[in-house]
Amino acid sequence: MSEEKIPLAAVIGCPVAHSKSPQLQRHWLNTYGISGHYVPMHVESVDLTEVIRSLPKMGFVGANVTIPHKEAVMTIADQVTDRASLIGAANTLIFRKDGTILADNTDGYGFITNLHQSAPNWVPKSGAAVVLGAGGACRAVVASLLEAGVPEVMLSNRTRSRADQLRKEFGARIRVVEWVQAGNVIEEAALLVNTTSLGMVGKPRLRVPLDGLRPETVVTDLIYAPLKTELLQYADEIGCTTVDGLGMLLHQAVPGFERWFGRRPEVDSDTRAAVLK
Repeated sequence: MSEEKIPLAAVIGCPVAHSKSPQLQRHWLNTYGISGHYVPMHVESVDLTEVIRSLPKMGFVGANVTIPHKEAVMTIADQVTDRASLIGAANTLIFRKDGTILADNTDGYGFITNLHQSAPNWVPKSGAAVVLGAGGACRAVVASLLEAGVPEVMLSNRTRSRADQLRKEFGARIRVVEWVQAGNVIEEAALLVNTTSLGMVGKPRLRVPLDGLRPETVVTDLIYAPLKTELLQYADEIGCTTVDGLGMLLHQAVPGFERWFGRRPEVDSDTRAAVLK
Protein backbone atom coordinates (compact mmCIF):
# COMPACT_ATOMS: atom_id res chain seq x y z
CA MET A 1 0.00 0.00 0.00
CA SER A 2 1.38 3.43 -0.92
CA GLU A 3 2.10 5.85 1.92
CA GLU A 4 -0.59 8.37 1.04
CA LYS A 5 -3.45 5.83 1.08
CA ILE A 6 -5.40 5.59 4.33
CA PRO A 7 -6.49 1.97 4.80
CA LEU A 8 -10.23 1.43 5.15
CA ALA A 9 -12.14 -1.59 6.48
CA ALA A 10 -15.82 -2.29 7.15
CA VAL A 11 -18.33 -4.61 8.72
CA ILE A 12 -21.03 -5.68 6.27
CA GLY A 13 -24.39 -6.97 7.44
CA CYS A 14 -28.16 -6.56 7.21
CA PRO A 15 -28.87 -5.19 9.77
CA VAL A 16 -25.53 -3.94 11.05
CA ALA A 17 -26.28 -1.07 13.47
CA HIS A 18 -26.05 -3.43 16.48
CA SER A 19 -22.49 -4.53 15.66
CA LYS A 20 -19.80 -3.94 18.28
CA SER A 21 -17.05 -4.29 15.69
CA PRO A 22 -16.73 -0.56 14.88
CA GLN A 23 -16.17 0.28 18.58
CA LEU A 24 -13.57 -2.46 18.84
CA GLN A 25 -11.66 -1.60 15.69
CA ARG A 26 -11.71 2.15 16.41
CA HIS A 27 -10.28 1.43 19.87
CA TRP A 28 -7.36 -0.48 18.34
CA LEU A 29 -6.79 2.14 15.63
CA ASN A 30 -6.65 4.86 18.29
CA THR A 31 -4.53 2.80 20.70
CA TYR A 32 -1.85 2.10 18.10
CA GLY A 33 -2.05 5.50 16.38
CA ILE A 34 -2.95 4.00 13.01
CA SER A 35 -4.44 6.36 10.44
CA GLY A 36 -7.18 4.04 9.22
CA HIS A 37 -10.97 3.88 9.41
CA TYR A 38 -13.52 1.11 10.04
CA VAL A 39 -17.16 1.66 9.15
CA PRO A 40 -20.48 -0.24 9.44
CA MET A 41 -22.23 -0.92 6.12
CA HIS A 42 -25.85 -1.99 5.83
CA VAL A 43 -25.92 -3.98 2.58
CA GLU A 44 -28.94 -5.81 1.17
CA SER A 45 -28.38 -9.28 -0.27
CA VAL A 46 -29.19 -8.19 -3.82
CA ASP A 47 -26.39 -5.60 -3.69
CA LEU A 48 -23.76 -7.73 -1.94
CA THR A 49 -21.65 -8.78 -4.94
CA GLU A 50 -21.58 -5.29 -6.44
CA VAL A 51 -20.65 -3.67 -3.12
CA ILE A 52 -17.87 -6.13 -2.25
CA ARG A 53 -16.36 -5.99 -5.73
CA SER A 54 -16.27 -2.18 -5.61
CA LEU A 55 -14.68 -1.83 -2.15
CA PRO A 56 -11.02 -2.45 -3.15
CA LYS A 57 -11.29 0.34 -5.73
CA MET A 58 -12.38 2.72 -2.94
CA GLY A 59 -9.32 2.08 -0.76
CA PHE A 60 -10.72 -0.75 1.37
CA VAL A 61 -8.21 -3.38 2.49
CA GLY A 62 -10.79 -5.79 3.92
CA ALA A 63 -14.08 -6.32 5.70
CA ASN A 64 -15.83 -8.32 8.35
CA VAL A 65 -19.03 -10.03 7.32
CA THR A 66 -21.97 -10.75 9.60
CA ILE A 67 -25.51 -12.14 9.32
CA PRO A 68 -26.96 -12.90 6.78
CA HIS A 69 -24.02 -12.69 4.35
CA LYS A 70 -21.49 -15.15 5.82
CA GLU A 71 -22.32 -17.95 3.36
CA ALA A 72 -22.93 -15.77 0.29
CA VAL A 73 -19.52 -14.06 0.42
CA MET A 74 -17.81 -17.40 -0.14
CA THR A 75 -19.19 -17.48 -3.69
CA ILE A 76 -18.01 -13.90 -4.31
CA ALA A 77 -14.44 -14.40 -3.08
CA ASP A 78 -11.68 -15.53 -5.45
CA GLN A 79 -10.16 -17.80 -2.81
CA VAL A 80 -11.56 -19.41 0.35
CA THR A 81 -9.40 -20.73 3.21
CA ASP A 82 -9.68 -24.37 4.25
CA ARG A 83 -11.17 -23.45 7.62
CA ALA A 84 -13.85 -21.26 6.04
CA SER A 85 -14.71 -24.11 3.65
CA LEU A 86 -14.94 -26.57 6.55
CA ILE A 87 -17.17 -24.23 8.56
CA GLY A 88 -19.24 -23.29 5.51
CA ALA A 89 -19.12 -19.57 6.23
CA ALA A 90 -16.71 -16.62 6.12
CA ASN A 91 -16.54 -13.65 8.49
CA THR A 92 -13.35 -11.96 7.27
CA LEU A 93 -12.43 -10.71 3.80
CA ILE A 94 -8.95 -9.64 2.75
CA PHE A 95 -8.60 -7.51 -0.39
CA ARG A 96 -5.20 -8.26 -1.86
CA LYS A 97 -3.00 -5.87 -3.80
CA ASP A 98 -3.53 -7.86 -7.01
CA GLY A 99 -7.29 -7.22 -6.73
CA THR A 100 -8.29 -10.71 -5.59
CA ILE A 101 -10.47 -11.35 -2.54
CA LEU A 102 -9.66 -13.96 0.13
CA ALA A 103 -12.46 -15.20 2.42
CA ASP A 104 -11.55 -16.58 5.84
CA ASN A 105 -13.33 -17.61 9.03
CA THR A 106 -11.80 -16.52 12.33
CA ASP A 107 -14.73 -17.47 14.60
CA GLY A 108 -13.16 -20.79 15.60
CA TYR A 109 -9.84 -19.06 16.30
CA GLY A 110 -11.67 -16.47 18.42
CA PHE A 111 -13.54 -19.14 20.35
CA ILE A 112 -10.55 -21.34 21.17
CA THR A 113 -8.22 -18.41 21.95
CA ASN A 114 -10.79 -16.91 24.31
CA LEU A 115 -11.16 -20.29 26.02
CA HIS A 116 -7.42 -20.71 26.53
CA GLN A 117 -7.02 -17.12 27.80
CA SER A 118 -9.99 -17.19 30.19
CA ALA A 119 -9.71 -20.83 31.32
CA PRO A 120 -5.95 -21.48 31.21
CA ASN A 121 -6.29 -24.76 33.12
CA TRP A 122 -8.58 -26.29 30.47
CA VAL A 123 -6.82 -29.10 28.61
CA PRO A 124 -8.59 -30.09 25.36
CA LYS A 125 -7.61 -33.76 25.61
CA SER A 126 -8.90 -34.02 29.22
CA GLY A 127 -12.44 -34.99 28.26
CA ALA A 128 -15.51 -34.59 26.11
CA ALA A 129 -17.28 -31.34 25.29
CA VAL A 130 -21.05 -30.92 25.32
CA VAL A 131 -22.11 -28.40 22.68
CA LEU A 132 -25.65 -27.02 22.66
CA GLY A 133 -26.94 -25.82 19.28
CA ALA A 134 -26.10 -26.66 15.67
CA GLY A 135 -26.23 -23.31 13.87
CA GLY A 136 -23.53 -21.32 12.11
CA ALA A 137 -21.59 -20.45 15.25
CA CYS A 138 -21.63 -24.09 16.32
CA ARG A 139 -19.81 -25.18 13.17
CA ALA A 140 -16.87 -22.92 13.99
CA VAL A 141 -16.85 -24.11 17.62
CA VAL A 142 -16.93 -27.81 16.69
CA ALA A 143 -14.19 -27.43 14.07
CA SER A 144 -11.92 -25.65 16.55
CA LEU A 145 -12.58 -28.17 19.36
CA LEU A 146 -11.76 -31.13 17.11
CA GLU A 147 -8.62 -29.40 15.85
CA ALA A 148 -7.56 -28.67 19.44
CA GLY A 149 -7.77 -32.38 20.28
CA VAL A 150 -11.04 -32.75 22.21
CA PRO A 151 -11.70 -36.52 22.10
CA GLU A 152 -15.48 -36.33 21.66
CA VAL A 153 -18.08 -33.64 21.04
CA MET A 154 -21.57 -34.47 22.32
CA LEU A 155 -23.82 -32.32 20.16
CA SER A 156 -27.43 -31.51 21.04
CA ASN A 157 -29.85 -29.34 19.09
CA ARG A 158 -33.58 -28.69 19.31
CA THR A 159 -33.92 -29.87 15.69
CA ARG A 160 -32.04 -33.18 15.64
CA SER A 161 -31.56 -33.29 11.85
CA ARG A 162 -29.19 -30.31 11.97
CA ALA A 163 -27.00 -32.07 14.53
CA ASP A 164 -27.07 -35.27 12.42
CA GLN A 165 -25.90 -33.26 9.41
CA LEU A 166 -22.92 -31.91 11.38
CA ARG A 167 -21.99 -35.45 12.42
CA LYS A 168 -21.99 -36.47 8.75
CA GLU A 169 -19.66 -33.61 7.93
CA PHE A 170 -17.33 -33.71 10.94
CA GLY A 171 -17.20 -37.47 11.54
CA ALA A 172 -17.16 -40.06 14.28
CA ARG A 173 -15.88 -37.85 17.10
CA ILE A 174 -19.32 -36.20 17.09
CA ARG A 175 -22.00 -37.94 19.15
CA VAL A 176 -25.53 -36.61 18.63
CA VAL A 177 -27.64 -36.39 21.80
CA GLU A 178 -31.40 -35.78 21.80
CA TRP A 179 -32.28 -32.29 23.10
CA VAL A 180 -34.39 -33.73 25.93
CA GLN A 181 -31.38 -35.86 26.99
CA ALA A 182 -28.81 -33.03 26.91
CA GLY A 183 -28.90 -32.54 30.68
CA ASN A 184 -28.04 -36.22 31.21
CA VAL A 185 -24.66 -36.05 29.44
CA ILE A 186 -23.42 -32.84 31.06
CA GLU A 187 -21.90 -34.80 33.95
CA GLU A 188 -19.61 -36.52 31.41
CA ALA A 189 -18.26 -33.22 30.09
CA ALA A 190 -14.98 -31.43 30.76
CA LEU A 191 -16.41 -28.49 28.79
CA LEU A 192 -19.96 -27.20 28.24
CA VAL A 193 -20.59 -24.73 25.39
CA ASN A 194 -23.86 -22.91 24.64
CA THR A 195 -23.91 -21.81 21.01
CA THR A 196 -27.68 -21.22 20.91
CA SER A 197 -29.40 -17.85 21.34
CA LEU A 198 -31.31 -19.22 24.35
CA GLY A 199 -30.62 -16.97 27.33
CA MET A 200 -29.92 -13.90 25.21
CA VAL A 201 -31.73 -10.64 25.93
CA GLY A 202 -35.18 -10.92 24.33
CA LYS A 203 -34.92 -14.69 23.74
CA PRO A 204 -36.37 -17.64 25.68
CA ARG A 205 -34.41 -19.09 28.61
CA LEU A 206 -32.06 -22.04 28.23
CA ARG A 207 -34.01 -24.81 29.95
CA VAL A 208 -31.50 -27.66 29.78
CA PRO A 209 -31.15 -29.24 33.29
CA LEU A 210 -27.78 -28.31 34.75
CA ASP A 211 -27.72 -30.42 37.91
CA GLY A 212 -25.07 -32.69 36.31
CA LEU A 213 -22.54 -29.85 36.22
CA ARG A 214 -19.39 -30.48 38.25
CA PRO A 215 -17.11 -27.74 39.66
CA GLU A 216 -14.25 -28.95 37.46
CA THR A 217 -16.26 -28.43 34.26
CA VAL A 218 -15.42 -25.35 32.19
CA VAL A 219 -18.58 -23.56 31.03
CA THR A 220 -18.74 -21.02 28.22
CA ASP A 221 -21.61 -19.17 26.56
CA LEU A 222 -21.24 -17.48 23.18
CA ILE A 223 -23.87 -14.91 24.20
CA TYR A 224 -22.54 -11.55 25.45
CA ALA A 225 -25.87 -9.76 25.97
CA PRO A 226 -26.19 -10.23 28.88
CA LEU A 227 -22.51 -10.73 29.64
CA LYS A 228 -23.35 -13.02 32.57
CA THR A 229 -26.10 -15.35 31.34
CA GLU A 230 -28.18 -17.53 33.67
CA LEU A 231 -26.04 -20.49 32.56
CA LEU A 232 -22.83 -18.73 33.61
CA GLN A 233 -24.40 -17.49 36.85
CA TYR A 234 -25.40 -21.03 37.83
CA ALA A 235 -21.99 -22.43 36.84
CA ASP A 236 -20.26 -19.70 38.87
CA GLU A 237 -22.30 -20.58 41.94
CA ILE A 238 -21.19 -24.22 41.91
CA GLY A 239 -17.54 -23.30 41.36
CA CYS A 240 -17.04 -23.89 37.63
CA THR A 241 -14.56 -21.87 35.60
CA THR A 242 -16.78 -19.71 33.36
CA VAL A 243 -15.98 -17.92 30.11
CA ASP A 244 -18.31 -15.24 28.69
CA GLY A 245 -18.93 -14.68 24.99
CA LEU A 246 -17.40 -11.23 24.66
CA GLY A 247 -13.87 -12.61 24.46
CA MET A 248 -14.71 -14.65 21.36
CA LEU A 249 -15.94 -11.48 19.62
CA LEU A 250 -12.71 -9.68 20.55
CA HIS A 251 -10.31 -12.47 19.61
CA GLN A 252 -11.97 -13.29 16.27
CA ALA A 253 -11.24 -9.71 15.21
CA VAL A 254 -7.48 -9.96 15.81
CA PRO A 255 -6.37 -11.74 12.59
CA GLY A 256 -8.37 -9.39 10.34
CA PHE A 257 -7.06 -6.24 12.01
CA GLU A 258 -3.50 -7.53 11.71
CA ARG A 259 -3.89 -8.29 8.00
CA TRP A 260 -5.59 -4.99 7.20
CA PHE A 261 -3.63 -2.54 9.33
CA GLY A 262 -0.28 -4.27 9.83
CA ARG A 263 -0.32 -4.47 13.63
CA ARG A 264 -1.38 -7.42 15.81
CA PRO A 265 -3.66 -5.97 18.49
CA GLU A 266 -3.80 -7.06 22.13
CA VAL A 267 -7.04 -8.25 23.74
CA ASP A 268 -6.88 -6.85 27.27
CA SER A 269 -9.10 -5.22 29.90
CA ASP A 270 -9.02 -1.89 28.02
CA THR A 271 -10.27 -3.66 24.89
CA ARG A 272 -13.19 -5.17 26.80
CA ALA A 273 -14.03 -1.84 28.39
CA ALA A 274 -14.03 -0.07 25.00
CA VAL A 275 -16.58 -2.51 23.60
CA LEU A 276 -18.80 -2.43 26.69
CA LYS A 277 -19.22 1.38 26.63
